[in-house]
Parts: sequence; C-alpha cells; structure tokens
Amino acid sequence: MSEREPTTSADPPPTNPETPALTRRERTAAREDEMRAALTPLAPGERPATLLISIVVALVLAALVLAGFITGTKLGGEQTNIVAFVLLEVILLAAALGLWQARYWAVLGFQALLAFQIIVAALSLAVASNLLAVALCLAIILFGGWLFWKLVRVMSRIQVPKRTQ
Repeated sequence: MSEREPTTSADPPPTNPETPALTRRERTAAREDEMRAALTPLAPGERPATLLISIVVALVLAALVLAGFITGTKLGGEQTNIVAFVLLEVILLAAALGLWQARYWAVLGFQALLAFQIIVAALSLAVASNLLAVALCLAIILFGGWLFWKLVRVMSRIQVPKRTQ
C-alpha cells in the first residue's frame, strides 16, 4: 500500500484527458459568460416585482418623513431641521422616480440607502432596550437584506445591452 498525500480544496479537480485543463480564472470567466447570456434586458416599461416593491418603500418612507415633519416629531430631543427634511424628501422622491424609470443610478443609490439602513439597524441591536426594538431591528435587517439582494438581479438586467437578432 502506497502513501498518498491528502488532497486539499485548493487542488484542481481531475481533468478529462481529452479536454485541456482550464485555470480557475478561465472557469470563472466561462461561468460568468453563461450567466450573462441567460440574462434578458428589461423590456421597455417592464418593472419586475422587486422594482415595484422598492418604489413603494421609497414612497412610504417619503410619506413618513413628511408626516413626521408636519407633526413636529422630535428626533433625539431636537426639532427636525428644514434643510435635512427637504434633502431627505428630495432623495427619496428622486429614488422613487428613478426606480420607476428603471435607471441604473437609482437602483444603485437605493441599494446604498438600504445598506446604510441595514448597518444602522444592526448597530441599533446593541442598544435595543426591549423585545419590540429587537424585533424592529431584525425586521429591518431581514427585509432590507432581502430587497438589496433581489435588486442585484434587477440592476444586472438594466445593465445588459440590448441584443440584436
């Protein structure tokens, strides 16, 4: 019985002698090409469900910010600054409009807002003082993470060049 060296996960898989061995980079490039070929660009006026959910989220957040400003809600014991209110409203409404038009910049920007909110909610878990606060933070993290992940495919479909037949 001969001694064999144990194989590691870094070892390349066994190759078929009839086909040339591909490097990891070539295998990855081939897999990416297959995925790109399977993507279909968004048709004019097409809005996937994820995009519609994002639009609704942006509009609901804009409405909540407006309601908070009108009612004089204080954050951290201070009155809301009019400049901050206007800036946030403009950003949320511009995001909703850009998402409706399926613009790449809008999806990317909305994902950045989602990522920021997920980070804030995760950090807020450290100071959550009751179960309701923990549940709210976890809901924001889970829903925001799901929406962020689903928008990746929408963003790639927006970016796919139109194919000529």
